[in-house]
Amino acid sequence: MAARSARTIAPSLVRVALVADPRSPVYDYFVHGAKAAAASLALELVSIPVENDHDITRSLDAFARQSDGGLLLPPDATTLTYRDLVIALTARHRLPAMYAFRVFVIAGGLMYYGTDQLDMFGHTASYIDRILRGARPADLPVEVPTKYETVLNLKTAKTLGLQVPPSLVVAADEVIE
Repeated sequence: MAARSARTIAPSLVRVALVADPRSPVYDYFVHGAKAAAASLALELVSIPVENDHDITRSLDAFARQSDGGLLLPPDATTLTYRDLVIALTARHRLPAMYAFRVFVIAGGLMYYGTDQLDMFGHTASYIDRILRGARPADLPVEVPTKYETVLNLKTAKTLGLQVPPSLVVAADEVIE
């Protein structure tokens, strides 16, 4: 869904950069998944490992020198820490970006697709309740998110010069104008 949405909102995309900290325990998992999605959409995937604000600035400035690129930011503490810098650089370079945290879009990023945080926290509260009532954590089943949401910032899309198809606006769970 995320890759298709990115292609829908920015049909001229040729390259997508996955921006994340390689020290993250899930970095390789996201790179592998992004490669598969990019290949299915005939996109070139560029892995951009970042560990600090200097890496983010240098890497995004270099990536933006070529046209028709966009960004994919998986769940990552480093990019979340430098959220305002990432959003400012994507605006400066007019790079469409898909984020793994809705807070990026609330702060001015383009688009979020991921788990419905309220739903996920509700399940977490249920688990905590069961544990506090005596359930052993090892006996509880593993649950994976089942509810996902799309958040779209139309103001940012306009700033980036993107034409958002009405079908994407209608499909979004939340639209920021």
